[in-house]
Amino acid sequence: MEIDQRHPASSKKLVWAGRIISALVVLVMLFSAAMKLSQSEEISKGFEHLGWPARLAVTLAIVEIVCTVLYIIPQTAVLGAILITGYSGGAIATHVRLGEPFIMPAVLGVLTWLALVFRDARLRSVLPIRKLG
Repeated sequence: MEIDQRHPASSKKLVWAGRIISALVVLVMLFSAAMKLSQSEEISKGFEHLGWPARLAVTLAIVEIVCTVLYIIPQTAVLGAILITGYSGGAIATHVRLGEPFIMPAVLGVLTWLALVFRDARLRSVLPIRKLG
């Protein structure tokens, strides 16, 4: 296997940190989807509070699952990250509209990309970050 010198290999610690952060992102997304799929009364009340019809819970759960699956697959991880970022942006907008804190979806979006940057030397080569390893 030939090593591409334009994209030096990542340090093992950096790659593992990226994998661990990615696992956290995946767990949060899948937990959120599972909660929506449960269609519990608590979820229905939460949707009502946010101004969303409860009937959209399953649709949003499917969107979360698709985004997460794309994020897990190395060849589509960047697309998955873009979609998770967009999904998080929608959550942020919903909370801002209600005057509520939006730290969790913002952190999720940041962690999504941080994990990919740690895992993939090619991303580090195109992003304006000095040197991570």
